[in-house]
Amino acid sequence: MSSIQFFGWDVYYDEDHHLRAEQEAKTGRRYTMYHGTKTQTARQIIQNGFQVSADGMLGPGVYVSRDQKKAERYPLNATFNDRVVLKLSVDCGKVKKIDKDNHPLQKTWHSQGYDTAWVPPKCGMKAVPSGLEEDCVWDPKRIEVIDISLAPNATISAELKQLITQNQKSQSNSDTSGACQLCKGKQGAAHTVQPCWGCGETICTLMTRHKCNHWG
Repeated sequence: MSSIQFFGWDVYYDEDHHLRAEQEAKTGRRYTMYHGTKTQTARQIIQNGFQVSADGMLGPGVYVSRDQKKAERYPLNATFNDRVVLKLSVDCGKVKKIDKDNHPLQKTWHSQGYDTAWVPPKCGMKAVPSGLEEDCVWDPKRIEVIDISLAPNATISAELKQLITQNQKSQSNSDTSGACQLCKGKQGAAHTVQPCWGCGETICTLMTRHKCNHWG
């Protein structure tokens, strides 16, 4: 089988990975999730990151959900005028499904090498009377706030979105060591940097666009 050479391309990535609540996340993938909190806490999370809960139904971790309706119920003690739902991008890592009460790994999944615990919707667990999907992420560094899905009013929404933008710019300026300088994506085994087959320009095969000068 002969090899195929490419001399230029345009690529469009859909980075918003949505799963239906009943779909199990695949290991090593990044997905969109949500987290409900109070307004002031939302500010702190955006600026400083999540704090791990000391305990909970699934043990320590950050509790999130793919179901925005689930996130809108929290915090339980907050009024509607003080509730914010953060839209997140979550690197799930290795996922463990917890789908019954007193599951042997219900609170010890991380010690067995898992990064995220997933409770499917309507699985019958008494600890989840709403029957809505839930996740627990062990390491808060796996979670990035990317948008505001719900806020008490337009003013607070705009303020929080501005904080997100400022935080993203700050991270981009201070942490470039893990990014490919050509495609700007996170480096890993899949990145191949080499001369273009046509014009000789240094390229990464994951670049979204390369105009080959060899072909004008």
